[in-house]
Amino acid sequence: MIEAKQPTAARDDQVQEHANLKGAFFWLSAFYVIYCARPEDWIPGLSYIPVAKISGLLALAGLLSSIGSSRRKFRDLPQESSYLLAMVGVLFISAFLSPIWRGGAVNKVLDFAKVYVIWALTFLVITDFGRLRRIVYIQAASVAAISAVSVAKGHSQPRLEGVIGGLYSNPNDLAFAIVLTLPFCLAFLLSAKNVGLKLLWIAAILIMGLTLFMTASRAGLITLLISGTVCLWHFGVKGRRFYLVVVSGLAAVLLLAVAGGPLMRRTAAIIGQANNTFEETAYDSYEARKELMTRAIEGIERYPILGLGAGNFIVYSGTWHDVHMTYLQIAADGGIPALILYLLFFGRGFSNVKKLLRRRDLDVRTSLFVGALHSSMIGFVIGALFAPEAYQFFPYFTVAYTSALLAMTRERAPDSPQLGKDWRSQYGNVRATRSHDLTHVQ
Repeated sequence: MIEAKQPTAARDDQVQEHANLKGAFFWLSAFYVIYCARPEDWIPGLSYIPVAKISGLLALAGLLSSIGSSRRKFRDLPQESSYLLAMVGVLFISAFLSPIWRGGAVNKVLDFAKVYVIWALTFLVITDFGRLRRIVYIQAASVAAISAVSVAKGHSQPRLEGVIGGLYSNPNDLAFAIVLTLPFCLAFLLSAKNVGLKLLWIAAILIMGLTLFMTASRAGLITLLISGTVCLWHFGVKGRRFYLVVVSGLAAVLLLAVAGGPLMRRTAAIIGQANNTFEETAYDSYEARKELMTRAIEGIERYPILGLGAGNFIVYSGTWHDVHMTYLQIAADGGIPALILYLLFFGRGFSNVKKLLRRRDLDVRTSLFVGALHSSMIGFVIGALFAPEAYQFFPYFTVAYTSALLAMTRERAPDSPQLGKDWRSQYGNVRATRSHDLTHVQ
């Protein structure tokens, strides 16, 4: 068996690049902490600090400091980056020409535009698997912490609504964030070698599952069923860990028995089985959402090119509620062009995952994260049918992870035609320098 040893020049370049990107990675990590953990919403005193503006400045500082330090350049940004940038541009034009409320739409897009900066920075800075794990770890640990705080503060309420402010104030948004993050937690659990870490991840998964049921979010339940099924296929069936299927089923039954009552009653209310005020409210909510969907379609028909302006459907609806379908939300706010770019962007994410799933040279840890990415993305595209999540960053983060991971695998695979050509031109033909660059392993 022959194992190629990485040339000394390449190793030195990677070490230097890693050192040069430390500052950019720090700012990127700081943004992920602020966005995912939302400390200003549950730590007293931080609400007086403009954390959102600070996070935007951190992202910009990281992007600027990465220029010239990474082997990846702006010209190397993949096609999905162009789709996202174009979508942000369409939303800006839509906001400035909004027939409803220009000021509100412009502010909404300005806040949302940070996602492109973060997306580009994530791709440029995350050039090794260790950094990818650390960023995903921040997201997973943050959502687990938010779940614990939510249960502690709102355990006496019928459902976790408004317990945490900002991103997690709506129970559907909180449930959505949990479901999209759970596959990563399971990947961390399966890849952990330390028993203590395994126990911590088990506790995190259980508290996140408990929080999900306590939100009584029907959209969250549907997303969990889809994402969980894909996750168990990758980790349990395909990965030959069949015990995961049994253990997950038992955990779901236990959590449902402990905290699933409100969720089951709200679900039953969809077919009109309402026996009390709580269930009647749930049924009324279901009927109201159907009306909002009809109203959103009317808005798209009336303003098909540039829409109503980001965030303006809640005004147009007349009820100050958003349509509970992400695809209608983005089409109503930004027009059909924005919807097309949105679909193209996530389509590229699935294309990345498909290419990663086809590779046979990935190690176990990387394969686990590819399965988690696939599970999270499928959960998102299905869950998006039942929730307004067009401006939540988590799905965009997931696509960024797929792009960065695919780039990593290609950069380390000289058998790729173009990459192999570049590799040989820099380091010489492998066969011609076998005595220097190859080690024979018996």
